[in-house]
Amino acid sequence: MRSLRDKNRRPTHPGAVLREDVLPALNMTQTELAGLLGVSRLSVSELLHEKRALSPDMAVRIATLLNTSAESWLRMQEAVELWVVRQHPAKMAAVKPLARDRLALNFSS
Repeated sequence: MRSLRDKNRRPTHPGAVLREDVLPALNMTQTELAGLLGVSRLSVSELLHEKRALSPDMAVRIATLLNTSAESWLRMQEAVELWVVRQHPAKMAAVKPLARDRLALNFSS
């Protein structure tokens, strides 16, 4: 599936979605969100300010609270992380694809 998103632009961090869209729409503070999620205010603050990645645990908490899917929150985080890695292709330069014949699997006995 092709994305319409510009691949040169950093994907939106899930914390930014919470900070810019969700909390204002719900008229909710960081402290309130932290209490409802059962986590520390620091955890929420670091997520909202994009200093912390969204964990699967936090994704489930947010999804449960907002009646959304944890997978959608995790896909946002995954997009950010993959984009960051791809900004440094030199780090992966030593990794080369295996030849097709090495990848062919023989399952017959």
